[in-house]
Amino acid sequence: MNAESEIVLQLSQISKRFGRLLANDQISLELRRGEVLALLGENGAGKTTLMNILFGHDVADSGTIALFGHPLKDHTPRSALAAGIGMVHQHFTLADNLTVLDNVILGTEPLWRPWQNRRAARDRLMQLSKNFGLSVRPDARIGDLSVGERQRVEILKALYREVKILILDEPTAVLTPQETEALFATLRKLTQSGLSIVFISHKLQEVMAVSDRVVVLRSGKVVATVQTAATSPAKLAELMVGQPLPKMQREAMTPGQPVLTLNKVTVTASDDRPLLENVDLRVREFEIVGIAGVSGNGQGTLFNLVSGLAAPTQGTIELYGKPIAAPSPLGMVQAKVARIPEDRHTTGLIPDMSIWENLILETHQEPGFSQHGLLKREAAHEYAADLIQSFDVRCPSPDAIVRLLSGGNMQKLILGRVLSRNPKLILASQPTRGLDLGAVTYVHQQLLNAKARGAAVLLISEDLEELLSLSDRLYVLSQGRISESLKPEAVSVRDLGLMMAGKPGQVTDAA
Repeated sequence: MNAESEIVLQLSQISKRFGRLLANDQISLELRRGEVLALLGENGAGKTTLMNILFGHDVADSGTIALFGHPLKDHTPRSALAAGIGMVHQHFTLADNLTVLDNVILGTEPLWRPWQNRRAARDRLMQLSKNFGLSVRPDARIGDLSVGERQRVEILKALYREVKILILDEPTAVLTPQETEALFATLRKLTQSGLSIVFISHKLQEVMAVSDRVVVLRSGKVVATVQTAATSPAKLAELMVGQPLPKMQREAMTPGQPVLTLNKVTVTASDDRPLLENVDLRVREFEIVGIAGVSGNGQGTLFNLVSGLAAPTQGTIELYGKPIAAPSPLGMVQAKVARIPEDRHTTGLIPDMSIWENLILETHQEPGFSQHGLLKREAAHEYAADLIQSFDVRCPSPDAIVRLLSGGNMQKLILGRVLSRNPKLILASQPTRGLDLGAVTYVHQQLLNAKARGAAVLLISEDLEELLSLSDRLYVLSQGRISESLKPEAVSVRDLGLMMAGKPGQVTDAA
């Protein structure tokens, strides 16, 4: 990118307040033609609010926005798209009852046109899919897709509109390393032709690899704007949190007795399609076992199986050495199985309920919180207050509504709810997705602490660096089939990426 390139976007003194919270405090930044500008900051630093203002979802209390030298006033998402601004949201904005193709072309053709050129649209979508390495099924219904597949559709939906400025919010969270490399290569081609990109990510190595400049936000303010070539991941991390990050304390431990064992387990869908096929898996005390794989390859089914939400079609599940005849969610909770679901907003928490209500969701019928069918609200409040303090949840009070919390604080709530009960088996799916570095470090340390206390941890993640740094052993899921047990020190990120894509990788038996 030429430093003298045309300024295509200029935000000046943008401020936005939500009640007592000042989300954006006089933020100014500019974006040049053909530039990739990375936007960094902790959860709650103001990144999403700023981008929502740019895209027309929110209106700034003060400040101005200029696009290609012209001021934007009273703009909406529709006018933002018309002006050439596209946004891929961290949380999806897709119609679940429509197909992938319908979602992509929705709003791109006049309503009065009596027909749609669906063949041309399909061809163009598949070409974009091929160029970006983002595999999609055009006729699949969005409601039937996994989280990862939906995010791929969001990226393609924006690119289909030939935007001039593209905002990407955590676009690589569900991609393999090879797919990420392909995406970055395509982004470089697009910027060479004049596309400008705002890239939001918590993965500092990606920021270093793809961006030209970095703007760092902290507590709603711009604290630094630096050239990427003149900084480092360590410096960026310190700018984000205001201090050096603590290092994880990981100790080598001898695994104990098997806690969870899957023997030749197969799970089939209603159409007899195998979701998991002949899976052998073992997780022991004092051990973290990682599961790698591209979203939609059986991880969700594995999570549901161990949670008691699904039953094997064939094979057996053993917990603490005893077969489970009829797994159920209540039975698993009572058996001290802790569940950290991948989507904290819809399956991990109830956003419209208070913090204290969410914290006792799995325990409200226990004697400590219930007597003669009546809820002990004072006891629940005291319990919630203790967990809020112990797990450093930033919130006004236990009565605060969960949806008003940042993603990191929501995740801390879930950790507090499940880890405070000293579980014997922790099932963690994407536990750090969308979290900033400080929150990621905190979550990782909590899982390591649980392991040190003797818990068995099954960690399902699409963040390969996370898996390699935390896991004692690894498996790869591809199309419902599981690999042999792998030693983290014997495989690379690239090896895992190849195996995730169904190609041969390096395999070392470590069971």
